[in-house]
Amino acid sequence: MKIIRYFYQKEIKAGLLINETHIIHIDEIGFNQNASLSEHDKYVIENKLYNVEPTFLISLINKGVIKKQDYNQKSLIKLKDVELLSPITKPNSLRDGYAFKQHVEAGRKARGLPMIKEFDLNPVYYYSNHSSITGPGDLFLNQRHLNKLDFELELAIIIGKKGKNIKVENADEHIFGFMIMNDWSARDVQMEEMKMNLGPAKGKDFCTSIGPYLVTRDELKKYTSKTKKGDVYNLKMSAFINNKKVSEDSSKNMHWTFAEIISHISIGTTLYPGDVIGSGTCATGCLYELNLTNQTNTWLQLNDNIRLEIEELGTLENKINLENNNE
Repeated sequence: MKIIRYFYQKEIKAGLLINETHIIHIDEIGFNQNASLSEHDKYVIENKLYNVEPTFLISLINKGVIKKQDYNQKSLIKLKDVELLSPITKPNSLRDGYAFKQHVEAGRKARGLPMIKEFDLNPVYYYSNHSSITGPGDLFLNQRHLNKLDFELELAIIIGKKGKNIKVENADEHIFGFMIMNDWSARDVQMEEMKMNLGPAKGKDFCTSIGPYLVTRDELKKYTSKTKKGDVYNLKMSAFINNKKVSEDSSKNMHWTFAEIISHISIGTTLYPGDVIGSGTCATGCLYELNLTNQTNTWLQLNDNIRLEIEELGTLENKINLENNNE
């Protein structure tokens, strides 16, 4: 399934993407009458809470309550006629990894630094701001973040199954689906903060864009290879600034698999359905790396259009605007 949240006829709705061009609202698909429903499930369905709270929709799909069944063709809505929203609004948590070794090596080599030996020990990550999630469309940013504004091309997963101390060999079962993720970064702010050896704060917590759809794991079978380290996904990844391609890589080049990342994160910690985990920036997937390696010499500007594409996951497109006030 390709799950989509959208604004249409003055309502926020949830639906499924059909043939890449149309949407069918969940209500038009119907619910599996043979599925076992809890009282909570019945309440969610009766009040259509799955439209506004994506984790409820994930739960219903996991239980087999919602399936891609027959639907009336007349009920289809054209994708171009709706306003796309983020597939998930405020996840329980938002973690971002550091899985692409080529990206790390290129940046350090350009600065005359050796590769970090500890990179190969564990798949490190940091917490970002789960309340600053946006979807496709216009972004309105503070002037402080616009001096050296950067994009980051990433693949993200959303957890669909609760777990703690998860073994690598079982970790992929905890993935519900995949999205494109743009971890916006104010590089000048980030560099100042990192001198404190505590991790990024205001340099990254102002905005993270995800979307345009939430694609369930079964949709990617033909792109998936089984390994001892967990599933490897071979998805082409590209980034464009004002329609000019600046980045290209593949998710198969992740040094750490999502299975390894999930296993590491879950040591002594419970992961819950709705948690979002980013892969980290792919090789050439940000201006910081491209500038260091002399492939570009610029930062994002007002009115720039940034388009991220990942095979089978769609296109995440945003335009940079200045916010109107300090609220």
